Amino acid sequence: MWRYALRRLLQAVPVFIGTTLLIYAMVFALPGDPIQALAGDKPVPENVLQTLRERYNLNDPLLIQYGKYMWGLAHGDLGENYTGQSVSEMLGGRWTVTAQLALTAWIFEMAVGIALGTWAGLRRGRLADTLVLGGTTLVIAVPVFVLGYTAQLLFGLHWKIFPTAGTDDGWPMSYILPGVVLGSLGLSYVARLTRTSLAENLRADYVRTANAKGLSRARVVGRHALRNSLIPVVTYLGVDFGNLMGGAIVTEGIFNLPGIGQQVFTSIQLKEGPVVVGAVTVLVLIFLLVNLVVDLLYGVLDPRIRYE
Repeated sequence: MWRYALRRLLQAVPVFIGTTLLIYAMVFALPGDPIQALAGDKPVPENVLQTLRERYNLNDPLLIQYGKYMWGLAHGDLGENYTGQSVSEMLGGRWTVTAQLALTAWIFEMAVGIALGTWAGLRRGRLADTLVLGGTTLVIAVPVFVLGYTAQLLFGLHWKIFPTAGTDDGWPMSYILPGVVLGSLGLSYVARLTRTSLAENLRADYVRTANAKGLSRARVVGRHALRNSLIPVVTYLGVDFGNLMGGAIVTEGIFNLPGIGQQVFTSIQLKEGPVVVGAVTVLVLIFLLVNLVVDLLYGVLDPRIRYE
């Protein structure tokens, strides 16, 4: 297992370098002068512009800029924005908010999605299956901002069950409602994946063999069919955690959560490239780490994979 984990870790290194280089190139290829943008319409002396461009390496070729960025990143430094603020400090408090929101949504979609998918898969073609398929289709069709405002109106303002905005009530109360909204789309896909995979595995030869041996229904489903059915579900959950971290901009805006999404959106408007690159770099690291864990879970769910 350790050799398998090391191999997967080494494979993540070129992916990280290629991804961060692409992000860096895309952000700094945006039109406009970020130094001039700091002053707005006011004129700035040319010597001041040149000094600031030299300070932030804007006169260097792209690969030189990227190399200096990676050198700082190797020492734990995400750089500074164009007003001299540390990117690490700007993002520090916001990571907690986004991580708690993404984790709440991820747990919700994993627990409820697998439960609904299992329920539907065991009752394929019956009323339960129809309800799950119809409900998940409806959720997929409704935009997230519609779900957000509807949930805010009903559960926050009308029934007063959950807070409508902010993080004053802490975790989990402040994060349950936005977490459910953020995780609703993922829940629908998890439920449908689980249902389809379980229904297919229940017709497999090894399940018929287990039934012929006289094993209990719970053991056949839980130990054999469901375990194999979770491999595509685990794949989706691993990928989706990174999507939840990076895709929380709309949800954070609706529920006024001071997370990374808000900061990245603001930084894009202000052309603060170092902040955008720093935030996305950490998101890439989290995404690669989660996918490494998913790869290791493959080996747990199906031991044959680690020997391939």
